[in-house]
Amino acid sequence: MSGGLLVAGTTSDAGKSVVTAGICRWLVRQGVKVAPFKAQNMSLNSFVTREGAEIGRAQAMQAQACRVEPTAHMNPVLLKPGGEQSSQVVLLGKPVGEMSARGYHGGRQQRLLGTVLDCLAELRGTYDAVICEGAGSPAEINLRRTDIVNMGIARGAGFPVLVVGDIDRGGVFASFFGTVALLAPEDQALVAGFLVNKFRGDVSLLEPGLDMLHELTGRRTYGVLPFRHGLGIDEEDGLRVSLRGTVRESVIAPPVGEDVLRVAVCAVPLMSNFTDVDALAAEPGVVVRFVDRPEELADADLVIVPGTRGTVRALEWLRERGLADAIARRVAERRPVLGICGGFQLLGEHIEDEVESRAGHVDGLGLLPVRVRFAREKTLTRPVGEALGEHVEGYEIHHGVADVTGGVPFLDGCRVGQTWGTHWHGSLESDGFRRAFLREVAAAAGRRFVPAPDTSFAALREEQLDRLGDLIEHHADTDALWRLIESGAPQGLPFIPPGAPA
Repeated sequence: MSGGLLVAGTTSDAGKSVVTAGICRWLVRQGVKVAPFKAQNMSLNSFVTREGAEIGRAQAMQAQACRVEPTAHMNPVLLKPGGEQSSQVVLLGKPVGEMSARGYHGGRQQRLLGTVLDCLAELRGTYDAVICEGAGSPAEINLRRTDIVNMGIARGAGFPVLVVGDIDRGGVFASFFGTVALLAPEDQALVAGFLVNKFRGDVSLLEPGLDMLHELTGRRTYGVLPFRHGLGIDEEDGLRVSLRGTVRESVIAPPVGEDVLRVAVCAVPLMSNFTDVDALAAEPGVVVRFVDRPEELADADLVIVPGTRGTVRALEWLRERGLADAIARRVAERRPVLGICGGFQLLGEHIEDEVESRAGHVDGLGLLPVRVRFAREKTLTRPVGEALGEHVEGYEIHHGVADVTGGVPFLDGCRVGQTWGTHWHGSLESDGFRRAFLREVAAAAGRRFVPAPDTSFAALREEQLDRLGDLIEHHADTDALWRLIESGAPQGLPFIPPGAPA
């Protein structure tokens, strides 16, 4: 076969990323050589490919679903928010500057259409099928003129479009109908049908509505996926993290030892790569929660200050909320603290930043012997090393250059007492190192916690991806989906007049 599909959504967070990954995993299990693609991604969760290109973490996860190495072609445009109205533009894996939303949508975006179509053509020439993910909703009619990620890419590639709706939110039928009705006739012609996501209950009760939707739109529903816990892997937007309760389903099994281990992650502004804590949450007996108040650190055995796209802003936030003082008290009491990337930088003595915040000289928390200077060129690497006697792999994404002047070496950073700092994202996915680190934390915290000897984060991730593939295989009409991917854009589907019920 040689074909493709665009997975669009009625809204942001409708499940496009996981549905795309599920379709990819289902196809690869059928022997299809498949690749993911997202023309433009807005995310603070990113990854570094082996050639040193930065792409959205969701596309790296989808490449894993395809059992292929991720490349910059799979996500040619990445937007990394730096505030409410501006983002860093990463093109083909390298940053090319900061731009306001108005400036980007005012002309720059449309000029990138040729680049993204070239990347898609490259993938189509290499793989049997390409499964594309849209962004937000294809019915954002205010942005259609410059769209390069939804109907713009579908029309440019001649791909059929499958619209995903999250029924758990409510209003899914109105969302499906309204999405198609708002599109221009040329775009409507590409919409093949719908996929219901996160359904709870008896599917037979839904079927009359699906029949009516078909009568109203002329488009069929390709499946109803049931709600499944624990499948929100590698979400794109750290700004949506809930501060109340656990974001990850952290205690997946009883602890091996007598105690659980409690991890508090400071939910700093512009939090990036919060997926770093997924490997901790996968450990039996480890409870991970995101916090924004100093009192929430009191019972934590480990406090993590995660990566951020705004190191100076995060530093100010920690001070304003009293979290900086609470962290300093922990350090004085020799209670474990881990800073990752931006979180590592702000634990240092001072920061010179004329790049990210342009704040100049800023005093850090002074908890590690580190001085940071922001360079215009971004560090994008996949380092390999050793720590605590164990092999470690990670990836680096940062402008800050750290001058470590003391302490005990720890990966690329340092350790002083029970305060640790490193630029390495993903290091906790290395199983042996994670267990060694947790043993150190448990000893310092006085907990009778024992890391499980056989937890494999890579194996757990594979199980998650297989569960996504199972959802498609068992709950979607895979014969119809196969024909859609193979045959290309649908033909002859009726036009829905905007605002008309039929």
